[in-house]
Amino acid sequence: MEKFSYETNGYNRKEVNQFVSDVIRETEAIITRVKKQSTEIEELKKELEHYKSLENTLNHAIMKAEETSDNIKKMAREESDMIITDAKHNASRIVNEALLRAEKIEQNTDMLERNMRIFKRKLKAIVEQQLAVVEEIEVLEIDS
Repeated sequence: MEKFSYETNGYNRKEVNQFVSDVIRETEAIITRVKKQSTEIEELKKELEHYKSLENTLNHAIMKAEETSDNIKKMAREESDMIITDAKHNASRIVNEALLRAEKIEQNTDMLERNMRIFKRKLKAIVEQQLAVVEEIEVLEIDS
């Protein structure tokens, strides 16, 4: 605490007035500083709220991206499974068609072999008949 000098009617007026002026000046400076700090605190609070909002938005975006990624992976697996299933069905169909064609070719081959044997027998019979005719002509020529 500051000590004031005494005068006839009490303390020295100049010293007291100077002290009060100093206290007022310091108090006003403190009030100004407090107001400035309060304003700064409010601005920082607003900025903090803004960043919290951004953080929430980013977290939401990350969650949505993960969900989308999971959905895309699931859809890709399903599509891959469908492609594989279609490929298996197509392969099975192609194999079955090939087996049917092979069976048909085998039947045609068997029929051609049968026809060939019949043709050979008929040709042999014709050749034998012609040979018999030739032998008959020889016998007739010899007899004549």
